[in-house]
Amino acid sequence: MSGALERVRAAYARIAQADRPEVWIDLRPQEDAEAEAAAIDARIAAGERLPLAGTVLAVKGNIDVAGLPTTAGCPSYAYRPAADAPAVARLRAAGTVVLGTTNLDQFATGLVGTRSPYGAVRNAVDPAYVSGGSSSGSAVAVALGLVDLA
Repeated sequence: MSGALERVRAAYARIAQADRPEVWIDLRPQEDAEAEAAAIDARIAAGERLPLAGTVLAVKGNIDVAGLPTTAGCPSYAYRPAADAPAVARLRAAGTVVLGTTNLDQFATGLVGTRSPYGAVRNAVDPAYVSGGSSSGSAVAVALGLVDLA
C-alpha cells in the first residue's frame, strides 16, 4: 500500500475529477487531511503498527466527526462535535484518514437518496438515476472510488 500522504492526494484528485459535489456535505480542506496523513506516515516510519494506514474514509453526515458539522441532512439541526463518534475514533486510531461527511436522506429516513437540502445524490453508474438508500453519499463515494470505505 502507498503511503498515507500519497493516498490522500490521490483521493482528492479523484474527487476533483469526479465532480460530484452532491456526494459531500462537508469535505475537509485537503491541507488538513494531508497533515493528518503525513503524521500517520511518520508513525509508521517510527515502527508503529497501524493496520488501516493510508486508507481514506467518508463518514455519513449523521455520525460525529470532530470539527465537522453533524447535520443528519438538516442544516438547522447541525452541531459541531468536539469528539469523533466511537467508530470514527477507532478507525482513525487504526490509521484511516477522514476526508469528510457525506450526504444522506434527511435524518436517514428515505429510501432513494433524494430528500436532502444538499441535493439529490446521483447514481454512480448512470447519473440520470437516483443512488438509492439513506446512505447515498457514502455509497456513491465508495462506488466511484473516491474513498476506500464509508
